[in-house]
Amino acid sequence: MPEPQAGPTAAELLGTSGIAWRPVSAVDTARANRRWWDADADEYLAEHLQDIGDVAFLWCPEGLTEGSAGLLGPVAGRRILEIGCGSAPCSRWLRTQGADVVGTDLSAGMLRHAVTAAKRTGVGVPLVQADACSLPLASESFDLACSSFGAVAFVADSGRLMAEVARVLRPGGRWVFSVTHPMRWVFPDDPAVDGLTVSRSYFNRTPYVEVDGEDRPTYVEHHRTMGDRIREIVSAGLALSDLLEPEWPPGRTREWGQWSPLRGGLMPGTAIYVCDKVG
Repeated sequence: MPEPQAGPTAAELLGTSGIAWRPVSAVDTARANRRWWDADADEYLAEHLQDIGDVAFLWCPEGLTEGSAGLLGPVAGRRILEIGCGSAPCSRWLRTQGADVVGTDLSAGMLRHAVTAAKRTGVGVPLVQADACSLPLASESFDLACSSFGAVAFVADSGRLMAEVARVLRPGGRWVFSVTHPMRWVFPDDPAVDGLTVSRSYFNRTPYVEVDGEDRPTYVEHHRTMGDRIREIVSAGLALSDLLEPEWPPGRTREWGQWSPLRGGLMPGTAIYVCDKVG
């Protein structure tokens, strides 16, 4: 598959000059992350297209796929919403399995790559640019919803995101999403030995923020503890049916950001939540 070519980095394009840990509003979080992923789309896919593929459903850097795990259950004939679809390889894979899929993402830059990949592969799905906390979709219009490292950690009010997903799911519908395991927030974002020393409190929910020369956020991630996340799920009217912490597979040598065989052999890097809509 032809890989996108990276130009200037997102940090260079946005003038990122430092890191801060401080509260950030929902509006400023959305603004910063929309601009970040628009700027970073080319670079991210140039680096990771070989990992995520064009038509593939990868749940995490540990290598777990939907094809092997079947966390969504049967998908043929089901109407599925992907939240934070990025370049939409998961949506396209679901389409090849007979699902009726809609992909949403905050970033026009990422959706541009989704359109290009659809033309390249011949597998397309409807795409919607939308904030995951305010979905322009009808209530009870989907059987399943999913997100592989998309949106959940990049919004200030992930409880509202859970409520929005619950709203668009039909009774009995399922919502499965993967995020960085919350315990990873206590360690530096480093795949090597330096990433094995605790540097922050697990209970410190202050967002991670990258800023430009005028101290404006250019990238934001929000930490939630395991308990926080489960309470968000339950408050949205969803039941937590399973929680996976994929182990690092023997023989897997690929590093991906902070994920590595060294760290993966000692602690979980990903949490995958399987939720069902009550009623």
